[in-house]
Amino acid sequence: MTKVIMYASGYCPYCIRAESMLRARGVTEIEKIRIDLDPASRAQMIEKTGRRTVPQIYIGDTHVGGYDDLAQLDRSDGLMKLLAV
Repeated sequence: MTKVIMYASGYCPYCIRAESMLRARGVTEIEKIRIDLDPASRAQMIEKTGRRTVPQIYIGDTHVGGYDDLAQLDRSDGLMKLLAV
């Protein structure tokens, strides 16, 4: 399965939802980068994604976006295809 990286914070309900959706789709390992614990990782996330909110999710080299983007990808049957690459 493709590597999943998620920029997250400890108090974000959308991060919890995103993780739950990914696990329900068979993802067993998610590399979480906690931006609330490390200001440098927050700056890195903003530079890479152009976004300031969490979660920010990468599947492989593809920036999926946040929870709403992930849910839309799942509804359009694109999530499983991306995870299988």
